[in-house]
Amino acid sequence: MTQPSRTNLSLLLGIILSTGVVAVDAVGQSVSLGTDLVSRYVWRGADFGESLSIQPTLTVSGTGLEVGAWASYATNPAGAGVNELDLWVGYTIETSSSGSVSFGVTDYYFPAPDAPTLFNFENGGEGAHWIEPFASYTGPSSFPITIYGAAFVHNDPDDSIYLEASYPFQVQDVELGLTAGASAGESSLYGTTKFTFINLGVSASKSVPITDQFALPLFVSYIVNPTPGAARSFLVVGISL
Repeated sequence: MTQPSRTNLSLLLGIILSTGVVAVDAVGQSVSLGTDLVSRYVWRGADFGESLSIQPTLTVSGTGLEVGAWASYATNPAGAGVNELDLWVGYTIETSSSGSVSFGVTDYYFPAPDAPTLFNFENGGEGAHWIEPFASYTGPSSFPITIYGAAFVHNDPDDSIYLEASYPFQVQDVELGLTAGASAGESSLYGTTKFTFINLGVSASKSVPITDQFALPLFVSYIVNPTPGAARSFLVVGISL
């Protein structure tokens, strides 16, 4: 589920992952594509697949509107049950002095071998699609904090709500970020019965020179899910292509 760089949709990866992309501009629009290779796919404090994963992304954006597709595929066949393909649409309103506001909706789909088929839109946890509207605010460059909120409105019996704050900063040539995410109440999806922090992390990213003309984007994230009874930590490394 992530969300991706998908900078305008900090949900999808926030500051935990940074994605390398190739962008082409045409008539005021931009088409971006890229792929991450990550040691583990960890989303909101949960490991999906316990496997090295390949995560391609494709976005089309222009005049504040962004439409995209993002996926995660486990390289270990045992993790195929949580393979994921997300579609999203979002819109960002930016100001020169007050930051930006983004809102949109994400459709999470899990194309596992035994999962419900693509056109199964049943509710109550029985369908193939989990629908989640989201909204976020990112402050100006003087204080670039991001506040993010999202709530499942389809296929989640608990209508789970997720809240997150993240803050980026830089030390020398390393981009760093802090993240604190929480389930807002009872949720079987997140394994919580009340407001509970489920996703605490610090991330670092930089480009590692390989040749005089090529540098490899590298990122590392330390993530902790302190949920009582299910506490776990992760150290994730990834590269962007």
